[in-house]
Amino acid sequence: MITKIFIDSDVILDLLAQRSPYYDYSAKIFTLVHKKEIEVFTTAVVLSNVFYILRKINGRDKAKKQLKALRLLIRVLPISEHVVDMTLNSKFNDFEDGLQYFTAKDGNIQAIITRNIKDYKEKDLIIQTPEEYITRSVD
Repeated sequence: MITKIFIDSDVILDLLAQRSPYYDYSAKIFTLVHKKEIEVFTTAVVLSNVFYILRKINGRDKAKKQLKALRLLIRVLPISEHVVDMTLNSKFNDFEDGLQYFTAKDGNIQAIITRNIKDYKEKDLIIQTPEEYITRSVD
């Protein structure tokens, strides 16, 4: 099982907003985190984006409370100048996806878990959906 994973904003939103039909696999990932079977990482940019969307759904106070609880389970990786430069010189069409990819790579993370796998052009890391991660980890 891959034990160090980077979590994209869509996976976090699926969990915190309980978005169907994606909630179940996102919840299973965070159950593994809670059991300390895996480590989960993200960036402050992801958390900022998640807060922005959750605030619209649940209000500011609840969104902040949800992120405080999430922060107990997730580690935040810094985005360095090197990562910004790598992203600017990459084939990524989406700048945020590039930042996430190169931050994960720079942090020696083994996989990125996202529902947005088609936008990850670089393939030095494993890119999986939450469902793929859970079903392949069980095999």
